[in-house]
Amino acid sequence: KPLISNLYKKRQDKYYYSLLPTTTQYARNAFFAGLTPLEISKRHPDFWKFDHEEGGKNQHEEALLQNQLKRLGFDKSWIFEKIIKQSYGDKVLNDMNEWENNEFNCLIYNFVDMLSHAKTNVDMIKELSSSDKAYRDLTLTWFKNSSLFSLIKQLAEKNIDLILTTDHGMVSIEDPIKVVGDRETSTNLRYKTGRRLQLNPKEVFSAQKPEDIKLPASNLSSSYVFAKPYKYFAYPNNYKKYVNYYKDTYQHGGISLEEMICPFVVFSNH
Repeated sequence: KPLISNLYKKRQDKYYYSLLPTTTQYARNAFFAGLTPLEISKRHPDFWKFDHEEGGKNQHEEALLQNQLKRLGFDKSWIFEKIIKQSYGDKVLNDMNEWENNEFNCLIYNFVDMLSHAKTNVDMIKELSSSDKAYRDLTLTWFKNSSLFSLIKQLAEKNIDLILTTDHGMVSIEDPIKVVGDRETSTNLRYKTGRRLQLNPKEVFSAQKPEDIKLPASNLSSSYVFAKPYKYFAYPNNYKKYVNYYKDTYQHGGISLEEMICPFVVFSNH
């Protein structure tokens, strides 16, 4: 915030609520579609995959956004780019003269989400982000030296408005919840969907009828359960090993203020 605020004269700080589950598969598809996951599965069944199905769950974001823009009557030039690697971020920056005059441009930077998951899998990242403050400092170090910050500087110089937002947040997890499900139960640590889920109902927010919270169900007996703040699901098999591996890592998908309240910030120099 301090770095970007120095580049722009005006700023509007707003917030919006992510939907459950607070994962890319659900929240980002819904964000770009302007539809709930239930509506997406009905209107665009070819674009929707359930948790247990193989294949990428966010392969149609550009098409979903394009459909929403058409519904809104937007017919001007725009681009959609997803930046996963630094080298591609550099390319987007170098190609700026080709798209800067568009009416609208959508750029997705995956680094912060990738960093949060790396804390689970990479020992060095665990050491470098051993606390919330250390994690924020690591993120800030990346941002200062990223192609994203270089791009924002150029956008500010050219008086191009900037909107920054995200599809969900994340939370550091501490307390395990035992859960038992069938083979089609989803693998996410902060929410589960499937049939015959066995757990303590007092430890979760439960949706026995997914359509009540605008979510699709893979079959008639499927339900959703969401872990409350700082809790996560663990299977009884290899319970201790599982708990030790995931404790104090950053996860998302459940119900907490950190995961659900998302910034929506508008910058302008006009």
